[in-house]
Amino acid sequence: MIRFENVGMRYGAGPEVLRDISFQLDVSSFHFVTGSSGAGKSSVLKLIYMSERPSRGVVWLFDKQVSSLPRRALPPLRRHIGVIFQDFRLINHLSTFDNVALPLRLAGESEVKVTETVTDLLTWVGLADRFEARPPTLSGGQQQRVAIARAVIARPSLILADEPTGNVDDAMAMRLLRLLEEMNRLGTTVIVATHNHHLATRMGQPRLHLDGGRIALIRPEAPVDRVMPRS
Repeated sequence: MIRFENVGMRYGAGPEVLRDISFQLDVSSFHFVTGSSGAGKSSVLKLIYMSERPSRGVVWLFDKQVSSLPRRALPPLRRHIGVIFQDFRLINHLSTFDNVALPLRLAGESEVKVTETVTDLLTWVGLADRFEARPPTLSGGQQQRVAIARAVIARPSLILADEPTGNVDDAMAMRLLRLLEEMNRLGTTVIVATHNHHLATRMGQPRLHLDGGRIALIRPEAPVDRVMPRS
C-alpha cells in the first residue's frame, strides 16, 4: 500500500523535519503514527496524501511512485483516500447530513442509499439530532465526528486520520476508534497520527514512532485492550 525509501522533508529553507525515513505498510494494515508535538506526524500524512512532496527520497502509493508524478495525475489517486484533517475542512454552508453525504453523491450513489448510509453513520457517532445543523453551530468535538463520518462513508482504500480524537472525551474517542478498526476489518488500510501514546498502546496496533526526524516501528507484544477482536 505505502512505501517510503530514504525520505527527507523540509519546509522552505528550514531544517529537515523528516530524515532518511524508510518503512513499508501492507494493504489492510492498521498503524498509529506517534511522537511528540512537532515530531513530523502530520508531515508523514501529507506526504502520503500527496499534498506535499519529499525534499529527497521516494514515496510509493498504490504501487505507483507518487513523489514525482505530475500534479494532474494526483486527484484520481486521492479519490481512494479518506482524510480526517485536524482543522476538519467541513463546508460551512452545508448541513451535517450533506457534508457527510458529499462523497457518496460525488460517486453517484442513489439518494435512497445516501439517506440510509448517512443516517446510520451519524447515529453511530452520536449526531442523530444534528442532521440539519451547519458546522459553525457545532462544537469542536461534534465537528470532529462529522469529519470522521465524511472520511469513512465511502469506504476508501486508505484512511489517514490526523489526531482524530483530539476534541472528544475518552468514551467517544474509543467509539470513533472502533469505527476505524471496523473499517480496517473490512479491508481498509488505516493510519492514525496521535500524540496520545496511551491510546495507541491500548488499541494493540503497531506504531510508527517519530523522534528527532527519524522513525521506528514498534510492535506491541500483545493487544492491551483490543477494541474489535478479530475472529
